[in-house]
Amino acid sequence: MSLIEFQNVSFAYDADEAEAAARTEPAVRGLSFAVEPGEFLAILGHNGSGKSTAAKLCNGILIPQEGRVLVDGADTADEDRLFDIRRRVGMVFQNPDNQIIAAIVEDDVAFGPENLAVPPEEIRQRVDEALAAVGMYDHRLREPHKLSGGQKQRVAIAGILAMHNDVIVLDEATAMLDPRGRREVMDAILRLNRERGITVLYITHFMDEAVLADRVLVMDEGQLLLDGPPRDVFARREVLRAAGLDIPQPALLADALREAWPDFPETVLTEAECVDEILRLLAPTA
Repeated sequence: MSLIEFQNVSFAYDADEAEAAARTEPAVRGLSFAVEPGEFLAILGHNGSGKSTAAKLCNGILIPQEGRVLVDGADTADEDRLFDIRRRVGMVFQNPDNQIIAAIVEDDVAFGPENLAVPPEEIRQRVDEALAAVGMYDHRLREPHKLSGGQKQRVAIAGILAMHNDVIVLDEATAMLDPRGRREVMDAILRLNRERGITVLYITHFMDEAVLADRVLVMDEGQLLLDGPPRDVFARREVLRAAGLDIPQPALLADALREAWPDFPETVLTEAECVDEILRLLAPTA
């Protein structure tokens, strides 16, 4: 069974919300896809494509007006199951200041488990483990407002981990960060996914982040445009450009280098891959 499943889901904001979101059409229309346990799924789309709406539909912040969203078989429209669904699917938003509420880092991470009535000794263990998992244990006694943006976002992620969620949904979680902060958050997310098997839904507009995912969805006008491994999706250059999306910089460089080296691979997506291919082509032949 899929961990999260969208079944022909449609959702439209009311008039005031639609105006605030600059939308005249339904935010998502006939959206169907599934997320498997342990998967790292990136969702791309230009502003207004519906990707953030899809994120909020994952754990019942929004409820479909048509179709269903299932979390391990439980319908998000079932109010009796909503508490359990939100315990399983945690959300990390764009601005970490909107999620951090305590005056000390470890107190903030403990807030969720405390509200779940977790025993104090287990809370202590969960907080320490969650902060260690995102590389913030040494900052546990600091005041959040004195942290960098990337550090704050890692504290927000630790708060979700401490609740023992199976899924983390990150809605443009690196959009407000500088390059160093983005790297810190991405490193933490990759470790959690690869080493601990936590399922990740990663909404982003940064192509260099999306190429690290197992699978990429591209949304346009509230509908699913592309779905597949990063190499397959980013090979559809013209489709992506028509949807208002960029191409990863290493892939663009590879396109330019192909004029000099016709056999330069079309599948290059990362800086490391690009460097490896350049070195291979420059290496003297025996």
